[in-house]
Amino acid sequence: MGRKVAIIGAGFSGLSAACYLAASGHEVHIFEKNEQVGGRARQFTTPEGFRFDMGPSWYWMPDVLEEFFADFGHTVAEFYKLTALNPQFEMVFEKNTVDVPANTAAMRALFEDIEPGAGVKFDRFMEAAKYKYEVGMKDFVTKPCHSWLEFMDLKIVKSAWKLNLLTDFRRYVRQYFTDSRLVALMEFPVIFLGAAPKDIPAMYSLMNYGGYGLGTWYPDGGFVKVAQAMAQVATRLGVQIHLHASVDRVLLEADQAVGLQINGEIIPCDYVIGSADYQHVESLLPVRYRNYTDRYWEQRTFAPSCLIYYLGFSEKIPGLRHHTLFFEHPLEEHVRHIYEDKSWPEKPLFYVCCPSKTDAHVAPGGGENVFLLMPIATGLDDAEDRREYYFEEMINRLEKHTCSSDLRDKLLYKRSYCVQDFKEDYHAYQGNAYGLANTLGQTAVWKPAIKNKRVKNLFYTGQLTVPGPGVPPAIISGKIVAQEINNINQPRHEKIV
Repeated sequence: MGRKVAIIGAGFSGLSAACYLAASGHEVHIFEKNEQVGGRARQFTTPEGFRFDMGPSWYWMPDVLEEFFADFGHTVAEFYKLTALNPQFEMVFEKNTVDVPANTAAMRALFEDIEPGAGVKFDRFMEAAKYKYEVGMKDFVTKPCHSWLEFMDLKIVKSAWKLNLLTDFRRYVRQYFTDSRLVALMEFPVIFLGAAPKDIPAMYSLMNYGGYGLGTWYPDGGFVKVAQAMAQVATRLGVQIHLHASVDRVLLEADQAVGLQINGEIIPCDYVIGSADYQHVESLLPVRYRNYTDRYWEQRTFAPSCLIYYLGFSEKIPGLRHHTLFFEHPLEEHVRHIYEDKSWPEKPLFYVCCPSKTDAHVAPGGGENVFLLMPIATGLDDAEDRREYYFEEMINRLEKHTCSSDLRDKLLYKRSYCVQDFKEDYHAYQGNAYGLANTLGQTAVWKPAIKNKRVKNLFYTGQLTVPGPGVPPAIISGKIVAQEINNINQPRHEKIV
């Protein structure tokens, strides 16, 4: 018999869990505090005619999205059009720039041109990355991670040595390449995992295959189209999505969650799934029912926060790609400020996205839609003068790269977004943008548990639990928690106290 499931948060993991549970016959309600679905993947428009994606902008691992929609009898093409980016992106170094082609054969040639002999090594690296992707994304990341016994699957055990779990990513990359540009190019994808390459297992070279091997794409209309498509699937399955619905607390009876208090109203339910920030969902419970203490969260290694600027320009900016990475300074130095010093960087690296190069609808005629993103440590003081200091740093380097001298004069719209905004909009712990870092000590069973240890029918999903940060992992996380609920049978509870 179907149960009533209440999901806190309409991000990718919440939408995913809702679809799988509704398809299994449950009555599903999603409660979202903000004005639209998508979590961090929201979009806003300006009076000038710009449409800005607020969060994710890299469409990698397209097979995960295809599999999600296929599970409900749909295809991606029914909801949005994908455009393959070629070049996938550009990397700006101190003395030159490198365009990363979409074709792996062209990438091989690029590597060989930069470092003789690196073309063959690129093939070997990507072959190993493909193997890790096939095992990791099909077997490893789909586990609920209650116990290490789940990984005693014969295929995983036999594959363990090939997954390079005990080798760090920094050392692993340098076994193949020596040129600093190639090293930076191969280390870049794991930045999405939110930790220094030296602290991430080499298994995550699967990200290189998920990006470079499967390509970098753009969903026409922006990344918000992905969240909207998932919401369409959910509503067709009968899911009810409630916006402007801020959850005040989880209501308990003994060891059961029996409802939510939302904007002062009591909503009974049989199961609760926290798809919002894990630590925030825990704060909705009495202290004795929480999985983790404040000290636990203080000791975690969090992925970065970000300083973002959404910029609308009156004219096109020549010489700018859809994706551009500014890596004129060493990655290690920037990473040290994030994870060791926990301070603002002296020589920041940053990323520029210009979707109007691919999609004319995100900017008014003749205009340019740009956002600047600089990874920073969580918990920093992000006062406006500090934000502006780094805006000047980034815009100066953007002007230099594009041979422009008057970008400020062409600005029609400008908005910053940083640590405090992540806290206010998403209840993000310390203003984190990407969840927990995928370090070895925060992998699989060592991540925050997907199930509450004291409340039998309370579960967690999203970037702070398994399998980890990123849009595809969040979608997988929602599927995992839905399977957990479908695999158990608990009595209905009606009484609210």
